[in-house]
Amino acid sequence: MIDIGIAGLGVHHAPGSAALADVTLYIPAGQFCAVLGTSGAGKSTLLRAAAGLVDASEGRILYDGAAPDRALRRRIGLIPQDFALCGRASVAQNVMAVAGIAPWRCFTGLYPHPERERAARLLAGLGLDEIHLARRADSLSGGQQQRVAIARALLHRPAVILADEPVASLDPATSEATLALLRNEARSLGATVICSLHQPALARRFADRIVMLDAGRVVFDGTPAMLDSHAAPPRVRAVAR
Repeated sequence: MIDIGIAGLGVHHAPGSAALADVTLYIPAGQFCAVLGTSGAGKSTLLRAAAGLVDASEGRILYDGAAPDRALRRRIGLIPQDFALCGRASVAQNVMAVAGIAPWRCFTGLYPHPERERAARLLAGLGLDEIHLARRADSLSGGQQQRVAIARALLHRPAVILADEPVASLDPATSEATLALLRNEARSLGATVICSLHQPALARRFADRIVMLDAGRVVFDGTPAMLDSHAAPPRVRAVAR
């Protein structure tokens, strides 16, 4: 189990333009933390910075009190907003590619039985039959591709899950089932989760804690029951409804 410490984090994409400003958070090991905010609030930048895909202009991000190294990064399950699938490869090749499986196995399709079983179970839990393993990723709908990206992130049993809008392309019923699987898998693994969402109702239902960003700053940090606090700025209260 791994905790995440974010101290004074700032990210500037251009001079005078702060995507994140003085973000300080401590996320205990095993917690499911949802991040809410309007478009442009800094949610994706926070996730990308935590994954090491964006350099911090100020501050730092620590995992168990230390800067992430290569070994730690291999224990992070990233669910990017753009899915990051190889369209010409099969679903199985996409899912297995980050599971530490030898490249020749991905090329030939001779995957170890336990990994193939786990991949099929995860896909089934996400509403995709095992038959999808043989399909090309670019033949799937956007919602199906999103679920393949989730299965890929979970397959190698990560200690940290960073999920950037993991249900943005899904209908309400599938969104609920997907977040339930993500939460349950995280609990069984003891994984720490940071998950950005646009839907406050889903954050209330599945998260242990909710952080809200506005213009790159933390404006709310508390339990789901506290989300409607009248101390929040009017614009934030409107988003939270």
